[in-house]
Amino acid sequence: MDKALTWEIDNFSERKGVMTSDPFSSGGCKWCVMFFPKGHDGNHDLSMFLHDANWKSLSPGWKRRAHFRLYLLNQSGKHLYRSPGQNICSLFCAEDPGWGFRTNLTLAKLQEQGFLEKNKLIIQVYIKVVEVVHQGKSTANEMLDFNGFQIIASQSASVNKIFKEHPGFANAVIPKNRGAYTNLLLGLVNTLSKSPQMLSMTELSNAQSELTELSAAGFKLDWLKSKLEEVSLERERALSDGSRVQQLEERVNNVELALSDLKVELEKQKIKFAAAAAIFSSFEFIDSLIKRFFISCFSISKH
Repeated sequence: MDKALTWEIDNFSERKGVMTSDPFSSGGCKWCVMFFPKGHDGNHDLSMFLHDANWKSLSPGWKRRAHFRLYLLNQSGKHLYRSPGQNICSLFCAEDPGWGFRTNLTLAKLQEQGFLEKNKLIIQVYIKVVEVVHQGKSTANEMLDFNGFQIIASQSASVNKIFKEHPGFANAVIPKNRGAYTNLLLGLVNTLSKSPQMLSMTELSNAQSELTELSAAGFKLDWLKSKLEEVSLERERALSDGSRVQQLEERVNNVELALSDLKVELEKQKIKFAAAAAIFSSFEFIDSLIKRFFISCFSISKH
């Protein structure tokens, strides 16, 4: 790899936000370094990233493959940090325009150990570009190596999120063995991100088996174990609540059915009552006629 950049940063202890180097050329491409002197994504370790300098304006399907290393030195030229992965060929594309590392160094550690001389740090970049495509097909399905995981470019955001939230989960698994578990890990994470009500007992059983297999391989997955327990418990509660709802619905249906029967019986009684009332009214009319007849007869005999 050829040295592509030497970037001297003065007054380092006073630097706060992200710093970006001037663009520089290597392998026919423009690059830049983004440096986080106070850490990145909630971590306080110094962080460095190599980016394609023009990625926002490049044509669809652009990509670069390159080997690179980032070095952090002090004023005397002492190497304070060297990025790993000399044999890894990184893919730079629209989905992943930059790659970088945390140094495990902080300003306080540099000062305590006397590494920060004259308040200056130096970043050096070595690059070997092996492929350049200015325009082409979508790179979403391009394979790339992400800390030993063989993934497609469109999965990098998901894997990157896992490493940010659980940085040490794969430390016990050597990088060359991680690739075999990529799909298993991402599938398990995807399963446990679903709503508990949407998961079947088969899916939960498979998730437990996958978690056991990954743990046996050396992955530290306490966070996924807790998530699986949480999802299983929520599913049981949902099923219990659903059963209670079903019982109440059945009771309501039974009450509505009984009410319907009562309404039918009520209509029958109304009809009977109306018929009886009509008969009674007829009897009253006849009785009235008889009474009028006798009264009339009595009046005639009296005269």
